[in-house]
Amino acid sequence: MSSALVLGIDPLAVPGVDAVPFRASLDKELARFGEHGIDAAMTLLVFDGSEESVIVAALVERPWDVVVVGGGLRKTPELLPLFETIVNLVRRHAPDAAIAFNVGLDDMVESAQRRL
Repeated sequence: MSSALVLGIDPLAVPGVDAVPFRASLDKELARFGEHGIDAAMTLLVFDGSEESVIVAALVERPWDVVVVGGGLRKTPELLPLFETIVNLVRRHAPDAAIAFNVGLDDMVESAQRRL
């Protein structure tokens, strides 16, 4: 069975976002991985200074076939340094994993499948 790690932003960490439906969408998408025969986990960042250690812990937890980096981490100009860090951490700590990028909350599975 293929494996995927999804890295994203914890909706509770975003001011002004109704976190409950956002989180429900994330959980629904995570469940879809299993429907496609992909064992998946999700790591959500909270921007408390622990981002790098949280990402490294997730990356080394097990071998991943693909790491999906969420759009919020890539599309927010203020997070460009974090995005660069994520790409380099994946290269360093999960060198055999492909890197995929999703467009929205409902295409994470397809994004991972492109690289599997």
